[in-house]
Amino acid sequence: MKIALGADHAGFELKDKIKHHLEQQGIAVDDRGTHSAESVDYPDYARMVGEEVAEKRADRGILVCGTGIGMSIAANKVPGIRAVNPHNEIEAQLSREHNDANVLTLGGRTLDEPTALKLIDLWLKTEFLGGRHGRRVEKIAQIERAEIAK
Repeated sequence: MKIALGADHAGFELKDKIKHHLEQQGIAVDDRGTHSAESVDYPDYARMVGEEVAEKRADRGILVCGTGIGMSIAANKVPGIRAVNPHNEIEAQLSREHNDANVLTLGGRTLDEPTALKLIDLWLKTEFLGGRHGRRVEKIAQIERAEIAK
């Protein structure tokens, strides 16, 4: 598995801890930055990671900003991305099982490291259930294709 990873200045410290955690598990990480607390614009990183996932150069993506909200909004503008910002384990699990979420967004200012890593581990190991959920995810893709065609 290969994970595209990105963060803004508010998420870079947690991003580095996530990178280390993933690499310890033998997961390849494409670290798209940022690499300091110097102010940057989160949409740039959301787009980079989103495009890596949408173009299948990474299996999934993880983004970190202050709350995870801005990254989620921006990443979801990339066609093919279903980014989620879960607050607990059930949301992380169901985002994979029911929505086939392919980008996880987290808050560097709102989550402690153990909670963030727990959500990541659960999200990465959870498979999409397909079936009736597949039909619904396809309807989301149809909405997206209709918007692109405009």
